[in-house]
Amino acid sequence: MVKLNKIYTRTGDNGTTGLGTGARVKKYDLRVAAYGTVDETNAALGVARLHLENRSALDVILMRVQNDLFDLGADLCTPPKPDEAPGSALRIVAAQVQQLERDIDALNADLAPLTSFILPAGSAAAAHLHLARTICRRAEREIVELSHLEEGAVGAPAVQYMNRLSDLLFVAARIANDHGRADILWVPGANR
Repeated sequence: MVKLNKIYTRTGDNGTTGLGTGARVKKYDLRVAAYGTVDETNAALGVARLHLENRSALDVILMRVQNDLFDLGADLCTPPKPDEAPGSALRIVAAQVQQLERDIDALNADLAPLTSFILPAGSAAAAHLHLARTICRRAEREIVELSHLEEGAVGAPAVQYMNRLSDLLFVAARIANDHGRADILWVPGANR
């Protein structure tokens, strides 16, 4: 259980922050950047959800994703130990990735196939979901970079989760654009 009764601690005034292990690192550390961008993705999803019908099927999926993103933040802020016992730290697991895949398949089943790339536009919900998607892709790049800089620094399910999430957000934006009927197609060279 998390208990926050004091919001400021002054411990970060020297440019460092604490990881889940208690270790202090620079605020620009790649691990901190990665979970910070995951948090940014989560905030963008909160804004996108403002433009959806409350408790709609898509809203419920995105609410679950927001909770998963907190799990991912906890995963990333606690570097794995070589001798870590399963379940000793909160980690993204394969079941969360598989749930995203089921959600993508269910949402995509009602959409007509694309014949062109689409512009990140349309309804307010779709535009915000596209923004969340691009932030998610940045988080994924940072997580992948972290996983390549430090062997074992990130579990495979964490990388997979962000990769699937960007796909889910693309499909979700199409759903928010009247099930793709209001998608705005890219017209190559239209303004030459």
